[in-house]
Amino acid sequence: MSRHITTFEAWLSLDEFCRVGALSPDWVRSRLSNGLLQCVAGEAAECFDALMLQRACRMAALERDFDAVPELAALVADLETEISRLRARLQHLGWEDASETDAQ
Repeated sequence: MSRHITTFEAWLSLDEFCRVGALSPDWVRSRLSNGLLQCVAGEAAECFDALMLQRACRMAALERDFDAVPELAALVADLETEISRLRARLQHLGWEDASETDAQ
């Protein structure tokens, strides 16, 4: 199941975060304690934004689909985010889409 998150202004509690992301609270707390996920400063002790939800869902998928350890899943999620950011920057600068060039 694919989750596409477009808004970055919503704040989620731990319960909401787990419910929307189909994640267990223990899984989230484990990644928080290891520094692989981060809470956003807010009124609640555990407050998350849409970007962190997207990251957590991707990490969970990598762990599940590839039997990846949490640290590897976090690294891959970071690299995928950076690649997307760089592709958007190249497109903004008028460069050809790198994924089209790789396919040829």
